[in-house]
Amino acid sequence: MPEPTGQYLDAGGVEVHYHEFGTDRPGVPIVCLHGAGPGATAWSNFHGNVDAFAERSRTLLVDLPQYGRSEKIVIQGGRQSFSARVIADFLKALAVPEADFVGNSMGGQIALRLAIDRPDLTHSIVTVGSTPATSLLAPWPAEGVKLILDYYKGSGPSIDKMRRLAETLVFDSSFVTDELVRERYEVSTDPATVELFTRHPPKREDFSARLAEIEAPVLLLWGQEDRAGAIDVALQLLRTLQDAELHLFPRCGHWVQVERREEFNHLVLDFFARRRARAGTDRR
Repeated sequence: MPEPTGQYLDAGGVEVHYHEFGTDRPGVPIVCLHGAGPGATAWSNFHGNVDAFAERSRTLLVDLPQYGRSEKIVIQGGRQSFSARVIADFLKALAVPEADFVGNSMGGQIALRLAIDRPDLTHSIVTVGSTPATSLLAPWPAEGVKLILDYYKGSGPSIDKMRRLAETLVFDSSFVTDELVRERYEVSTDPATVELFTRHPPKREDFSARLAEIEAPVLLLWGQEDRAGAIDVALQLLRTLQDAELHLFPRCGHWVQVERREEFNHLVLDFFARRRARAGTDRR
């Protein structure tokens, strides 16, 4: 599916690229945040989900700083904290008072960080294989994360590296098509992107001690065969977060929104609808 023309805005001094759908839908919008893999964009992560989301809600697919067509800015300090500030400024620029968030992997971590720093902006959150805490049982970094960290090292990016990485993110390798690999590889080899991630690799940020502060309801989605996010982290989050639910998908990897698209869409939209209904009842 070809990527449509997107839009740009200034989010606190950072140029952010995004796609917008369902602009006539009322209520709380959905903001989709992608993962940290090389070549990741909001469109690549969520193009299979956007039609279902936009039938119900205004839906914004956002390229995070350093990714896609957003600015290749050098981040000083933790990437999650910095990106959360940019998303807050993004919502302010669009005059969006609060949003529901769907975050794949790192995108989910950023949504959780935003819920700590700006709880007023965070209505509900769905995370997909997001690991803001370290596994107590599995080696770190996880297999998929190690391949992400090594992608720009050594001989640099390659089609073979991209295919191997993508295949660790799914249970069913048939989802890793030649087209997907080629598209992600081409995005990952943009000269500005290669320069950025070669010279300024991201710094790991640990805000796990503050997760208990999050008041927003959170739906944790996880593939049981996830090789980028250890499943015991989901149980840690379930115990730590104030208001969390967990759904595990059998025979599924890190890209739940891809491998189990219809179930994913249903669960996400049902969760948001229930939480919006509860919020309306609480206000009465």
